[in-house]
Amino acid sequence: MAAPTILDPRTYCPSLTQYERWRTRVVKVGDVGIGGAEPIRVQSMTTTDTMDTAGTVAQSIRMIEAGCELVRITAPSKKEAENLAEIKKQLRAKGYAAPLVADIHFTPNAAEIAARIVEKVRVNPGNYADKKKFDVREYSDAQYESELERIRERFTPLVRICKEEGTAMRIGTNHGSLSDRILNRYGDTPQGMVESAFEFLRVCRDENYHEIVLSMKASNVQVMVQAYRLLVHRMMHEGWDYPLHLGVTEAGDGEDGRVKSAAGIGALLEDGLGDTVRVSLTEEPEFEIPVARELVDRYANRSGHAPIPSVVHLPIDPYTHERRHTREVINLGARHVPIVLADLSSKDRITPASLFAWGYRYSVPLDKWNITDQACDYAYIGKNTIDFEIPGTLGIIQDHATWLTNMNKERHFPFLLVKEFAEGVEMHPRFNLVSAKLAHLDAAFIAKLKADPSVVLLIDTDNAHGMAEQRRLFFTLIEQECANPVIIGRVYGGMNKDQLVLHSSTDMGPLFLDGFGDGIFLADTDGGREDLVCRTAFGILQATRTRTSKTEYISCPSCGRTLFDLQETTAKIRARTSHLKGVKIGIMGCIVNGPGEMADADYGYVGTGIGVITLYKEKEVVKRNVPSANAVDELIELIKQHGDWVEMP
Repeated sequence: MAAPTILDPRTYCPSLTQYERWRTRVVKVGDVGIGGAEPIRVQSMTTTDTMDTAGTVAQSIRMIEAGCELVRITAPSKKEAENLAEIKKQLRAKGYAAPLVADIHFTPNAAEIAARIVEKVRVNPGNYADKKKFDVREYSDAQYESELERIRERFTPLVRICKEEGTAMRIGTNHGSLSDRILNRYGDTPQGMVESAFEFLRVCRDENYHEIVLSMKASNVQVMVQAYRLLVHRMMHEGWDYPLHLGVTEAGDGEDGRVKSAAGIGALLEDGLGDTVRVSLTEEPEFEIPVARELVDRYANRSGHAPIPSVVHLPIDPYTHERRHTREVINLGARHVPIVLADLSSKDRITPASLFAWGYRYSVPLDKWNITDQACDYAYIGKNTIDFEIPGTLGIIQDHATWLTNMNKERHFPFLLVKEFAEGVEMHPRFNLVSAKLAHLDAAFIAKLKADPSVVLLIDTDNAHGMAEQRRLFFTLIEQECANPVIIGRVYGGMNKDQLVLHSSTDMGPLFLDGFGDGIFLADTDGGREDLVCRTAFGILQATRTRTSKTEYISCPSCGRTLFDLQETTAKIRARTSHLKGVKIGIMGCIVNGPGEMADADYGYVGTGIGVITLYKEKEVVKRNVPSANAVDELIELIKQHGDWVEMP
């Protein structure tokens, strides 16, 4: 066996500045290759009962015709595993050759049956050979080794069948289902997630079986990104090269699910990581495919981007989240959550109605402002002026020449170009916004920044690999010990609504995940959808756990194990709880992804039988066998009992 490669402990991708896909081995799943120079594959999972052969076949066809390249089907027991043969037979008879993947959790015997039928099996290490009771205990080295030997005995038969049959395997670690043994030794950490997969991977390697794809899924996007990065670093160190399946589990539905998925998956794709993608939305599976396709297609021609200065030493720890230290400028930087800066510069005239989409509702009869939880903090109005009383929580930013004639107005601040800043024009004593790109950060510019505690940077990029260029700008500021706050800005145009949401989340989300950014400025030159732009800006901050402005729903995408209508139930819960700012509610069709997911949620609503629900407070069961007809009411009562309920305004 080759000696481990000596790597910088912060290395987790081929390059931080030049787009280059990490070259993994190719794993064949039927006739579809994953990894290597193969295209990044998109896939999804059926939501039908696996015993409903006709329904599963029909849904699989809809998925395939939408562009799904691998179809995953749950096999919770032997009978479902056996029925995969009939499903496969009917699909092939209808002319559909997409590989099938059996999703296995608690039933090794089902996995062994499925491995002789389908082209790939997915196993979850935390469920396959372990039971989760949240026991707190110390494992001696001997006890730990005994547990590993038990896993080996349980798992080896499947490995040998897969090797014999030419069946591929995904070892899919899930943050919510880490075993007690892993949790007690490594904690609820990315390191624990990686080690959970490696325990199973070592068994495969000892059997000389390598048709393996790995995943590190979590509903917490920070944890998900850190775990994948650490996984790749560890593989690079060992000289391993297994392909990666990317996904954010329980992302939710609608815009929230898309923002959350794009921020997490996009952070990895931007660094050349990922060989197949599944976007987990609480929607019909065929609707996941266009979203996944939009994410991966951006990288088909990314390698020809304009050059970005290389990084000699990564100045942050990529496996933890620590916010960049900045000085305080009014309500930016330091301890403050990132601000949202609205773009109103294209308006012919600014009126109170102009602020409606940005969270400010003016009542003429009452002559007062109603301020929502997603109200922007500042508005950039360009050459415009304001001739009405603005809300007390809003700041106005104007082009410098216009500001000079409005500089005595309360909460009005100037926007300066680099040239104006360098020339020493008149500035506000407390807050000045200076627009800059990476190319502007020469020694003189940085020295002037450091000397002026009133300056906040608004950064932009026109590089095709823009996230990496903006990240490089932050590295430069850290290296030069420049603590001025930074608002991350991007301008988009010529794209539909889904593209706007997905592209901006991919471009800007990773920067906030790495602790960068004291604000966000999302501009849409197409116009007419300011409400979407506002929701997306706040959604990016929420998804990256940097600013909470609404209720968060950790909602699984449904599958054949689901015990109630997830879309309908999620809509009911959302309708009654969407005003609970900062509360996280997990809505799970079953518990296969682990009660640990409840630890990331404040409250859990989990299907545990036909027509019955179990309610959780974090990871603790509070009430079992609640009739589904009463379960939403019982959930509300649970929230009230713990003091997190407020009446809807």
